[in-house]
Amino acid sequence: MSTPSEPLKIAEAVLRQRRFNLIWLVPIIAAGISVYLAVTFLSNRGPLITISFLTADGITAQQTEVKHKAVSLGMVENVHLSKDLKRALVHVRMKREAVPLLTDHAHFWVVRPRLTPGSISGLETLVSGAYIEVDPGDPGGTPTDDFMGLEDPPAVRSDLPGSTFWLQAPRLGSIGPGTPVFYRDVTVGEVLNYDIGDGQGPVRIRIFVRAPFDHFVHDATHFWNASGVLLTLGSQGIHLEFESLQALLSGGVAFETPHSMLDMPRSADDHLFNLFATEADADAAGLADNIPLVTYFDSSVAGLARGSEVEVFGLQIGTVTDVRLTLIPGATHMRARVAFDIQPERVFAETRLDARTAPAEAVSSLIRQGMRAVLESSNFITGQKAISLQYVPDASAATLGHEGNLLVIPSQGGGLDNITASISDIATKLDKIPFDDIGRDLAGTLSSVNRTVSGPDMQNALRQLSATLTDISHLARHADEGLTPALKRLPQLSADLQQAVARANILLGRGGIGADSDMQRNLARLLDQVNDAARSIRLLADFLDRHPEALIRGRAGGAGER
Repeated sequence: MSTPSEPLKIAEAVLRQRRFNLIWLVPIIAAGISVYLAVTFLSNRGPLITISFLTADGITAQQTEVKHKAVSLGMVENVHLSKDLKRALVHVRMKREAVPLLTDHAHFWVVRPRLTPGSISGLETLVSGAYIEVDPGDPGGTPTDDFMGLEDPPAVRSDLPGSTFWLQAPRLGSIGPGTPVFYRDVTVGEVLNYDIGDGQGPVRIRIFVRAPFDHFVHDATHFWNASGVLLTLGSQGIHLEFESLQALLSGGVAFETPHSMLDMPRSADDHLFNLFATEADADAAGLADNIPLVTYFDSSVAGLARGSEVEVFGLQIGTVTDVRLTLIPGATHMRARVAFDIQPERVFAETRLDARTAPAEAVSSLIRQGMRAVLESSNFITGQKAISLQYVPDASAATLGHEGNLLVIPSQGGGLDNITASISDIATKLDKIPFDDIGRDLAGTLSSVNRTVSGPDMQNALRQLSATLTDISHLARHADEGLTPALKRLPQLSADLQQAVARANILLGRGGIGADSDMQRNLARLLDQVNDAARSIRLLADFLDRHPEALIRGRAGGAGER
């Protein structure tokens, strides 16, 4: 216990300066980092855009990215349906570096695995997942933040060099977006889209040809449909053709430019070309000289169709363009009208028609020489036919006709038609023969002969004839036996008679009878007659010696012997 006498001691406060605590660096640094991240985030943060798709298949919020050339440009923030529930609205937060790409020329689509007859794409998304690809399009577009997404990738990217052209054809066939375009079997482009217009006219097809192959497209270039397999059975046999396996699966368009036209300037963008059905049609269109002709047939033209060949001496010189039936004015029967084009350049190289010489004059001259249009069979297996321009011998006189601006040449039956016509004429003549009347008359005649032969009179006549023949045979046998000795002596008698005549001639000559007296002349004639008689007897003896039966039958059996 303290005493009061001791004073109270008060402690003095001593002020000392406090040092900085390092622990405060942690929140400061964290705050700085936060500020930096915030500034960086806000500086890189781009606009929020909306992309409308038919479906959000494969799109996930906070996972699906927007890319261009595999570089990330944004992230999907959320996905929801439109008010009408017909489309999916995808909100994407883009980066600031993507702002120049966001114009009305840009296209967005979802990259996912796709399998088409022409190609396979998007296989990498099987591992990484689907993403949205953007194509900025051509420069100069208007900035926007609302886009309509594509359901399929565009056929051509905006940064791919090349040219676009238009084709027109009566029908589309198997051609569609993505169909390849070939040049000498090399894929050089593809079909972008098509437009059928009002549905009544030709179909317009837009194609893209990559550089540098677009420099092979000139105004004289011909395009044709190279889709699938082309099988032809014609006068040259079976011909199978297809452009490539890809064209067989997905169709295709091919083109070719004549060598003489390669030095011309290339066609401008969006130039319009005709799309031909086959390569043969395209080649025919490239021929400069084309003469349209018409002919008429009164017989069947089965097997003749559009595209059939027109030949001269077996060489194709043209193509049939139309086959139809026409009714002759003022007549009751119809004829087949066949229109065809001929191109002399097919067989006459480096030949061009002289503009000063009208084709009508040349064709008229050929008709006067006997040229006619003849329908011939080009393939007996398939029944296909062709028009053959032939010189018909002894052709009836004909002249060149006119049907508007078309030339009409006369026709002539040929081939199986002639055979059919001949058979028809024979059948007509046979039909005029009264076979029924002839059959009835022949039946009556045979009946009468049968009654006559089987009657009693004929039986008696046959018995009498048999008896007569027996008697004649017996007589001939006895005559041969009785005449044989006499016939053997006939040669000797003839020789003796000849000798007697000779002696008589000697005797008369020695008797002094005048050579010019009547007696001499009469005697000479008598000796000649006797000489002839002796020669005849000798010949008769020789003949009867060889053919004693001639006494009964005559010389009919030995008329050829002497």
